[in-house]
Amino acid sequence: MIRKAVLPVAGLGTRMLPATKAIPKEMLCLINKPVVQYIVEEAVAAGIRDIIFVVSRGKESLLDHFDLDPELEAELEAKGKEDLLAEVRRTSTLVENLSAVRQKKPLGLGHAILMAAPLVGNEPFGVLLGDDVVDGEEPALGQLIRVAEELRASVIAVERMPREEIHRYGVISGAEVREGLYRIEEVVEKPRPEEAPSDLAILGRYVFFPEIFAYLEKTPPGAGGEIQLTDAVSAMVRDGHPVYALEIKGTRYDTGNPEGFIKATLALALKDPQLGPKVRQFLRAWL
Repeated sequence: MIRKAVLPVAGLGTRMLPATKAIPKEMLCLINKPVVQYIVEEAVAAGIRDIIFVVSRGKESLLDHFDLDPELEAELEAKGKEDLLAEVRRTSTLVENLSAVRQKKPLGLGHAILMAAPLVGNEPFGVLLGDDVVDGEEPALGQLIRVAEELRASVIAVERMPREEIHRYGVISGAEVREGLYRIEEVVEKPRPEEAPSDLAILGRYVFFPEIFAYLEKTPPGAGGEIQLTDAVSAMVRDGHPVYALEIKGTRYDTGNPEGFIKATLALALKDPQLGPKVRQFLRAWL
């Protein structure tokens, strides 16, 4: 059973400046919860019990958010705010085991995952990127875990993307083994639309078996001088390791840019039983 997940949250959040000048982008709030809480809740719902944050300097608030806060709890209890107290306690006890490792230099996603190797150990694990919030009936990571445990192989989440947007993502091609599941034959990082091998773009959910670490260790810096995860995956595929891509069921929002953040906020607000009617009324007045 897969019980560990890595959350690389060391990025600078430049797409959301100036909001992220002093606040980690993962701590920006969708409704009344920071983005990172949606990610962690997904992981926990998928059966994850050990979460490993890969952080950089100034990201301590990410860990604090999931820690106990006796002073705040005492204040809420004294004022009789039982609903808020219950929510604060739920957040503090959401993760059974929470740990962190620091990425001292921004050397890429592949490097960030490699930093977590000593804490992951010799077992399969999930990876969830802090920009992507996936809204669906089943946790996105849970969908990957089910396939990874069935096939005993690494699985990457993908979604179909318009060609004009494909240059922003890693893109896979492969043979479809059943509906929505592909054995990867090629991975290309941020191709030009006319050179993309397919319209299947990688989104921020993965399940890896521990051999990924050996490939990350020998992957040279690629685009931008960073250790690219896609380069390591490509090397695994070339060496004959089966790696699969699964089309995720659910709606994915890229909260790392203003447009995606606004879309996620509106979508989640409209689904909320209390906020939904008020937000619809507000939008009708403007549209």
